[in-house]
Amino acid sequence: MARQNRDQLEQAGNLFDDLRDAALDETASAADFRLQPLAERMRPRSLDEFIGQQKIVGAGRALRRMIEEDHLQSLILWGPPGSGKTTLARIIAATTAARFIPFSGVTSGIKEVREVMTQADAYRRKANRRTVLFVDEIHRFNKAQQDAFLPYVESGTIILIGATTENPSFEVNSALLSRSKVFVLEALTADDLVTMMKGALVDAERGFDFPVQVSGELLQAIAIYASGDARVAWNTLELAVSIAAADDTGARVISAATLREALQRAALRYDKAGEEHFNIISAFIKSIRNSDPDAAIYWLARMIEGGEDPMFIARRIVIHASEDIGMADPQALIHAVAAMQAVHLVGLPEARLTLAQATIYLATAPKSNAVLTAINEALADVRSLEQYPVPMQLRNAPTGLMKGLGYGKNYQYAHDYAEGRAEAMECLPEELRGRQYYKPPKRS
Repeated sequence: MARQNRDQLEQAGNLFDDLRDAALDETASAADFRLQPLAERMRPRSLDEFIGQQKIVGAGRALRRMIEEDHLQSLILWGPPGSGKTTLARIIAATTAARFIPFSGVTSGIKEVREVMTQADAYRRKANRRTVLFVDEIHRFNKAQQDAFLPYVESGTIILIGATTENPSFEVNSALLSRSKVFVLEALTADDLVTMMKGALVDAERGFDFPVQVSGELLQAIAIYASGDARVAWNTLELAVSIAAADDTGARVISAATLREALQRAALRYDKAGEEHFNIISAFIKSIRNSDPDAAIYWLARMIEGGEDPMFIARRIVIHASEDIGMADPQALIHAVAAMQAVHLVGLPEARLTLAQATIYLATAPKSNAVLTAINEALADVRSLEQYPVPMQLRNAPTGLMKGLGYGKNYQYAHDYAEGRAEAMECLPEELRGRQYYKPPKRS
């Protein structure tokens, strides 16, 4: 009997320990949840909580039926930042019977793509279930990476859900695009964003677990500032609450002055669709122009970390190679074009090295804007002056009539001259004789 009692006490003790550990885990989990950003805590968990995009997820709409009935096919979700692409993917993950794997077009390369495809194939053979692969920013994958998905999409091994802010007609392989249904998401309206923010004010579990006072006018101001991006709205509201002073009742009060300060702080972020996009690319180019490789690399890093399209950066590098270096170092254009091709083939994250190399080369190269000045001055003459006829000596004479009219008369073949140039032959129209467009700088 004594032994039986000891066993019962031990079992009771073990049960208590299990319950205590479970309670501690739950408490830790709850604490971790509160540490998440407001945008993450308030992310909709079901279609009923999802706000906006009623054209595609409203009652009876195709995407809603596909999700609710678990009849999925490969999808491309195309829309601006903060419109709900990732949220829709997570809702699909919560409702589908398939295995769900999130994937990033920013941090993943061809090696990771192939590994996941192999795992999905093995999972289907073992469990007879498909894998839903969510690829965020699929436009960042190059052609080779996208091609790796194709056979698995065709065989039904995976259901591909790609999210992109770029036009899939240009950024997604046509073969992959033809096997996917494209759903277009629109920027959220200001009313949508205000509704979402009001939800955080009354949801003590997921939103603010203390009272917050903010007028509808200031919420509308945040919504207008966010320009349809839910994440920007959430982050701005959270920042405003964090710096707001508490009143006598302990409620955080967001005033107009508080919101102005929050908006000023929020403007420090890199926004590839807003003013900072232009500010930072301007700083990048001007740093290269000023032969400052350290500053140029810093602004390059800001763009990469901020999610800028690497091909946009590469194109600007190509333009700069001619605009600010030109004939001072003709190799600069060759390096820039090679870098752009490499970025297209490799993609991020490896392409950061290519962009950095091209940036440093251009920043340390000799500078000249003579190419820019030459073409701009010539264009100005073309637009402001008459369209003067081509001098007769420069015209071809493929027929006897044209030769009889003087076409090609007095043409001088440059290679017949020791200097490789016929100095006496005028190649500009007579009215522009002596005009100089290309004026290379005389620098030591």
